[in-house]
Amino acid sequence: MPFLLTVLVAVGLFFLFQMIRTVPQGHVAVITVFGKYGRLMREGLNLKLPWEAVFERLSLQNRALQMEFQAITQDQANVKFSTMILFAVADAKEDTIKKAVFSFATTQEFMLALQRTIDGSVRQFVAATKQSDILGARGEIVEHTKKQLDDVVSSWGYVVRDIQITDITFDKDIMDSMARVVSSKNLLAAASNEGAALLVKRTKDAEAEAAYKTIGAEAEKKAAALRGEGLALFRKNVAEGMKDAAENLKAAGVDANFLLFLEYTDALKYVADHAQGKVIFADVGAGAPVRIMESIAAMGSEGQVQPH
Repeated sequence: MPFLLTVLVAVGLFFLFQMIRTVPQGHVAVITVFGKYGRLMREGLNLKLPWEAVFERLSLQNRALQMEFQAITQDQANVKFSTMILFAVADAKEDTIKKAVFSFATTQEFMLALQRTIDGSVRQFVAATKQSDILGARGEIVEHTKKQLDDVVSSWGYVVRDIQITDITFDKDIMDSMARVVSSKNLLAAASNEGAALLVKRTKDAEAEAAYKTIGAEAEKKAAALRGEGLALFRKNVAEGMKDAAENLKAAGVDANFLLFLEYTDALKYVADHAQGKVIFADVGAGAPVRIMESIAAMGSEGQVQPH
């Protein structure tokens, strides 16, 4: 009897362990009973009855799909696309999971349908777009494709979370022509910048030259005015000095014209000291002093105003 009980306990534990199932985090197990959907097993420890079968373990995590395909633009240019699609089961509700599991016979068929749907959506957009506008239409392509995918994949129990166009390339001839266009634009921009820089430099140089000349002219004007004031002051002082000297000579009983003779001789001396030449022409005869005095006196008499 004890032996039989031990056997029954062992068999019971064996079947109990066979009924225990664990579901990893981020997954769900679909259970069928005699080929028909029965229930779901969530994450953690679960019990599976002997007549139940685990139909599929479905991941609820995000999945990524890398795709490469070609499309033809409106002007018959061949464009190659590299895209990354991020998708997942829409939610963990029972109806959604049933759609995700039973919409396709295998996971490979679902992936094929997803790829062809994305491929067709992108081709549809590119066929209505010119080659020159493709590079600037990444956002529009993604928006157009995702809008069409949302309705389709939601009926399969999935949701497309993100679409990224990682690369867009053209045939070699088109790429070479685009490179030449970019190069010519860069050369044009460089020439324009150099011309603008040269214009600014010459404008600044002209402004500096004008300012320099203006400052020089103002300085020359001020210097001329100062020279004129100095010369006028000098002449005033000379006149006053000669006036005082003439009065002193007159008071001493000396002819005032003698002062003019002294000025004449001082002028000759100054010229002899500071002139660049080596020859001075002057009246140096025996009667020269008399003639000079007579000439000075005549100049003085001519300068006087005769009273009426």
